[in-house]
Amino acid sequence: MTMPRRRPGRPRRDETRPTREVVLTAATALFAERGFDAVGLREVAAAAGVDVATVAHHTGTKAALYEACFARVFAVEREVLTAAAERARTALDAGPDAARRALHDLVDVFVDFLQDHPETTALWLRRWLEPQRHAELDQRYAEPLYRLVADLLTTAAAAGALAEPTPHITVRSLVWATHGHVVALAAGAPGARERREFRAFVHRLLDGLYGPAAP
Repeated sequence: MTMPRRRPGRPRRDETRPTREVVLTAATALFAERGFDAVGLREVAAAAGVDVATVAHHTGTKAALYEACFARVFAVEREVLTAAAERARTALDAGPDAARRALHDLVDVFVDFLQDHPETTALWLRRWLEPQRHAELDQRYAEPLYRLVADLLTTAAAAGALAEPTPHITVRSLVWATHGHVVALAAGAPGARERREFRAFVHRLLDGLYGPAAP
């Protein structure tokens, strides 16, 4: 039987993954690179190796597709951070030094996640260039993770493991510092060395805030 020929110039779709995942991967990369307004559904379809009707079938409008990209990266990040936060919460019972070491580990997990998934930083930075647009995405896909860690710091403070009067400010400052680290890597800084140096910097910052952890 003769198979129909693929149209010239159209990339071959990855048949090993569900079509919706292929579409979201392509859309995330495009939105991260160009922002919402500069990306059309036809470009997403071409990048995914499908037609526009397929994109619309799996994700709906462009706005729905845009939100689905944030929901996708949020789900992965939430899984990683929730596990790390639970380990840190368990460490609170072992005393202040163990709690601070657990915070080091939590930050390391976050740094590693963003460095290994730079599209997450790029996607958010593009959205934040227009803070008044799509603000609901922050409420759905950023605020829950901020609260997760801020609540952990509040619990640690209540348990006497550390003194933290403004956990929301601390969390936002660390998040923005880490996004800046990822942007520096994208500009060409050496990855492995930068990761070690940034981790060490954040550890010193935490120790300055909460006291040095026991060796």
